[in-house]
Amino acid sequence: MTLEILTSDSLAPLRHGFFTRKGGASSGVFAGLNCGQGSSDQDDIVTVNRARVAAAMGVELSNLTTLYQVHSATVEVIDAPLTNRPKADAMVTATPGLTLGILTADCQPVLFADPQAGVIGAAHAGWRGAVDGVLEATIDAMETLGAKRDQITAVIGPSISQAAYEVGPEFFETFIDNDPQNSRFFTNGKNGHYQFDLTGFGLHRLRESGVAHAEWIRHCTYSDPDRFYSYRRATHAKEADYGRLISAIRL
Repeated sequence: MTLEILTSDSLAPLRHGFFTRKGGASSGVFAGLNCGQGSSDQDDIVTVNRARVAAAMGVELSNLTTLYQVHSATVEVIDAPLTNRPKADAMVTATPGLTLGILTADCQPVLFADPQAGVIGAAHAGWRGAVDGVLEATIDAMETLGAKRDQITAVIGPSISQAAYEVGPEFFETFIDNDPQNSRFFTNGKNGHYQFDLTGFGLHRLRESGVAHAEWIRHCTYSDPDRFYSYRRATHAKEADYGRLISAIRL
């Protein structure tokens, strides 16, 4: 099966892609393009999948850079292929040929670019990372490489939508304690719960940071099992594990 790669005109002409699960070699609960080295999928199959992504991005597998993601606001500046995966949730580079890859299964994969300065970035932004400032930290790191925030485009890829993201009152209170204005990202749900707008929150943080353009490509990971992996959907189905989607960008 052919790979399915979602793109944004806003990131053109840079090569990038929000890869769906289609076109991969994994089977079972991982069926498709599982690129998660932290999953319980077979290592050799994950490597095959990652090699297909690298080929689609026009690079050697060694140039496809991913991180050991830990829901932090830590950003790595990358100038050469990595031999290990540092614990971080975002990375930036000004080195042509390096491909930055972010793994997600409901959280926001965010690709950044300042083509004029020749600087790109990629971030994994779940609710914790977004609250702690991973998006702003990525922009700051891009500036250290010569980017200008008013030239940066940021695009959020497939993520869980508000309709599918039910949270409890403690979660709501965490956001309100951080900023009472965050109530705008919640609607009332059932049985005292709320529905959280993760991508709305992400877009707000990006736009407040002063980037030139921010958008979400409007695909919900939870509600489209044929195309996307979803941690929450796998949990609801009581599956033993789940695949990880990859989103990538290169200069």
